Amino acid sequence: MDLSRAYPRSPKVKMAGLVQLARMIDKARAFRDNKMADYIYPCPLDKIILNFLRIDSDAFALKAMDCGDDEISVWSQEILKDKNAEEIDFINDQILERRPDSEDRLKYFHEVRNKIDPSREDINTWVDLLDLEEGRLPPK
Repeated sequence: MDLSRAYPRSPKVKMAGLVQLARMIDKARAFRDNKMADYIYPCPLDKIILNFLRIDSDAFALKAMDCGDDEISVWSQEILKDKNAEEIDFINDQILERRPDSEDRLKYFHEVRNKIDPSREDINTWVDLLDLEEGRLPPK
């Protein structure tokens, strides 16, 4: 995938019950192809999923190149079979509700949001900022 030409999937897209996984696959493929543009792999949200799946970023990137989405979904479901719904919900919430955690990050967050649409004061999570930046959120 060439991230200079297309956006990765939204972090809100679920695969195998996990948010961020589909987006992480797109970024891992771009990483292996050296077509990251301004994206980061693994970003902090990716690291949450990588830790939950107990795989390192390089091994996951290889898997993303060698396997299709369906294969990765089955592989992930196999890993997750020992997890209960509360654990999966907790991880999803950690991603979906993640907000800037320092004054510097909050300042950066507001700068990015305000460049895109200063009226969107309703945007306060990283996931919503990504969707706003990539044009997936409707205008206010």
